[in-house]
Amino acid sequence: MPDSGHHGPEPTCAATWCMFDLLCVVILLPQLMTYECDRMFISNPDGRKNGSFSSLEMLNPYNHSRQCIYTFIAAENERVKVTFTVFRLKGAPPECAHEFVDLYTEIEDSATELIKTPFGGRYCGKILPQTRISLYQTLVISFYTDRNEITSDVFRGTYEFVDATQYELGTPLPTSVCSFTIFTDHRRKGKILSPTYPGVYPKNLKCQYKFLGAEGQRVRLEFMDFDLFYGGRHCPFDLVQVYDGATTQDPLIDTYCGQQRNLVVYSSAENLLVLFITLKRTANTQNRGFSGWFEFSESFTKLGFIENSGGQHIRGTECDQKVFSKGHSNGTVYSPDWSSFYHPNTVCKYYVYGLNDRQNLERVTLTFEQFDIPSENKDEVCKEDWLEIYEIYPNGREKALGRYCSTTSPGPVVSNVGIHDMKVVLKTNEEGVASGFSATYQFIESKQQFQECGENISGHQYGLIKSPGFPDPYEPHRQVCTWFVNVRPYHKVLLVFDDFLIEGDPVVRGCPGAVVRVWPDLSLLPIELCGEALSNSTRQILSVSTILKLQFLSANKAVGSKGFKAVWTEVKEVGTSCRDLFCANSGFCISPDLKCNDIFNCGLNDYSDETNCIRTVEVKKGLVIGISVGVALLSVSVLCVVCHRKKRRRRRRNSVPPFERPPQQPREVPGMHFVSVDSV
Repeated sequence: MPDSGHHGPEPTCAATWCMFDLLCVVILLPQLMTYECDRMFISNPDGRKNGSFSSLEMLNPYNHSRQCIYTFIAAENERVKVTFTVFRLKGAPPECAHEFVDLYTEIEDSATELIKTPFGGRYCGKILPQTRISLYQTLVISFYTDRNEITSDVFRGTYEFVDATQYELGTPLPTSVCSFTIFTDHRRKGKILSPTYPGVYPKNLKCQYKFLGAEGQRVRLEFMDFDLFYGGRHCPFDLVQVYDGATTQDPLIDTYCGQQRNLVVYSSAENLLVLFITLKRTANTQNRGFSGWFEFSESFTKLGFIENSGGQHIRGTECDQKVFSKGHSNGTVYSPDWSSFYHPNTVCKYYVYGLNDRQNLERVTLTFEQFDIPSENKDEVCKEDWLEIYEIYPNGREKALGRYCSTTSPGPVVSNVGIHDMKVVLKTNEEGVASGFSATYQFIESKQQFQECGENISGHQYGLIKSPGFPDPYEPHRQVCTWFVNVRPYHKVLLVFDDFLIEGDPVVRGCPGAVVRVWPDLSLLPIELCGEALSNSTRQILSVSTILKLQFLSANKAVGSKGFKAVWTEVKEVGTSCRDLFCANSGFCISPDLKCNDIFNCGLNDYSDETNCIRTVEVKKGLVIGISVGVALLSVSVLCVVCHRKKRRRRRRNSVPPFERPPQQPREVPGMHFVSVDSV
């Protein structure tokens, strides 16, 4: 029975047989010519379901053509998954003249000759072929070479026998290996995978997925991963078509190809049809196909509210609509199930179009007559699905850095010095699906690979904290700045942002490029800030204890922005008597030394510590201006007097006759230098 070992004897040469290398080659030659390099890997209930494979070590001194066949046979209800980890073949595609690997992944019967099965592609060079998953139970790798010495590192890989039932969505259609009918009473929700996902999908496929729901239901289809060959906007090659009904005669929602992100499609009624079509062609494409999630539900938005208001449902969406003008018209639009409670996690978009032609140019005016949407309670944030990030200390203690949900991305995260492990936890419940997350990570070997800044602040009553380079924009590269502010016992740290402009949007897309984190309590999660519109609760932050931590991080993908400037002030704890400076509006108690220091230390919208300083400042300014003017006038007067006296002396000297002038000193006697000082 075939197994996973070598077939045939190993080529050996005993030392007692050979006195010269030439004799050893002669003895080995017959074995080299008949050496068997084929291998088989067969799944059985008691055996391993995974393993590794590699090229065999052989000598081929005359560069004969050698072909080695690797056959993988899975058990019933299994498929074969093969992944190359090392690939160092000679040559370059598409010629691959002297060495190559041929793949066969669509072998319906293991007894069929390879030449009669669909060809899965030829590969050579240094680029790893993508992962392959067999369409049936058998997968074959054919290795051809004419090199004179073959080593075990020409190629290597891993294999796995995987569960085939994950590709069976419902009742199979006998005419196709990848077509199913999914009934709501058999399966209300589940995965939908292309026939060999995440391996490269085959050519010449036509798969049909028909979703049949009950009356009153709608079908939701979300593609978490979508990777098809892209041939242009109109998808002339491989494609996915989605129909708003059970047949191709129903309206086409759209045609998709290439790579799609966050692709979600809703049916208008209870049925939905999905076609996956790939062309028969010779080009080597290595696209994965798709992975998605389907769900039948009565809770999806009913579309009657759109028709009742004269709108037009945008096919494929849950509740988006278009409203068109009919010329000087008006109307009313409603939220879903108006006058009743709307469903949570629902997004409906309204597109209102005025006339725009040679005769008309209309503008749209929207007035809310009734508006009843409760504000979000922070105690309800991230209660269903969320992502948590932890630092793991050397002693095993874990500290949470943040919890995130919805569509906002967490800001960049860099572990603190001395912490080498981090953990990311995704928690989901049984309700609903979403696209999940994608992130990148990097192990940083030394501090020199990113800029560090910040400081430990203590012994002061107030100070300024600025982003690097402020007011100039921070640079778009990786940097980490951490400030710890420590104040005296029975005091707290009051932090107020004067300027704040950090790239990102905390509501729409989060803070992926740069972020400011503030820890008013070091034992709790930080407040994460970006964007430009801080609320009162985030523009002013009061520490819980005598310590406040602030951190600014930017990633390599940052684009750079203005940054921030914040004022921190030491304030007395509430409940203690204030014998110092009492802030009139905020009620904070601060040091009297902070009075009239040209910085607002009393907090947001409280200027009482600087209000009585305006007159003093004006007097000082007037005094400085007066002194400056006086000095200038005095200097002018002095210059005028000096010039006047010099002119008088010059006139007197010129009026004396030449013979009455005093004699000049002899030339051989050095002249003496005098300094003349005129009193004024």
